Amino acid sequence: MNSLIYLFAFITFLSTLFGGFIILRYKKALPYFFAFAAGSLISVVFLDLLPESLEIANSLSIPIRYVMITIVTSFFAYSLLEKYFLTHHHHEGEGHGHIMGPIGAGSLIIHSFFDGAAIGLAFQVSSAVGLVVGLAVIFHDMTDGINTVVLMLKNKQKKERAIKFLVMDAIAPSLGILLTSFFIFPQQILVFLLAIFSGEFLYIGASSLLPETHHHDSKKVVIAMTLGFLLMLILTSLIA
Repeated sequence: MNSLIYLFAFITFLSTLFGGFIILRYKKALPYFFAFAAGSLISVVFLDLLPESLEIANSLSIPIRYVMITIVTSFFAYSLLEKYFLTHHHHEGEGHGHIMGPIGAGSLIIHSFFDGAAIGLAFQVSSAVGLVVGLAVIFHDMTDGINTVVLMLKNKQKKERAIKFLVMDAIAPSLGILLTSFFIFPQQILVFLLAIFSGEFLYIGASSLLPETHHHDSKKVVIAMTLGFLLMLILTSLIA
């Protein structure tokens, strides 16, 4: 087992906690964190996850169309999940009642578990892929920590309870990483798992995170998003 797995499990834990606590002090900077995460997530799909999925599919003579159908299906599936479980939207002034705080935060915990699973599966492809995907997820999990606290507080949940959900959200990706590290998935399954996570990351970046930045300084948002892209570009270039 790659020892980096344990390091990423610990870092994702800290990243999620950091995101939750940063909301209490630097709320005005949130759009730029969202933009950075969007840039890194979208980039990791096109620079790493999708190429790896297509390469493995080609080596196994799996039709590329099947991979693309999986990505589109995953994209729309996560769209429906967000629509009905409020995984990222938390606009000002919307009153969803007390119960929507735990429901939204709970769905984020499940989502964070699968983020961790994405890292574990990426390491099964190669250490290089695992490193790139891991770094992208770390930045994204910071926004998940932010959203967990925001969802709880905006739905009139107590701060102490919000922190409890934040801790659970921080533990979830670590569990996902460690669980997948104990199972070796066949290449035929890895092709479609990578495609599923490609669809997920595309949706989170383009349809969920970026809209949160639309009412803020466009220049700073573009810079933050570009930095996310450049980070993934440099990493994929160095370790490919």
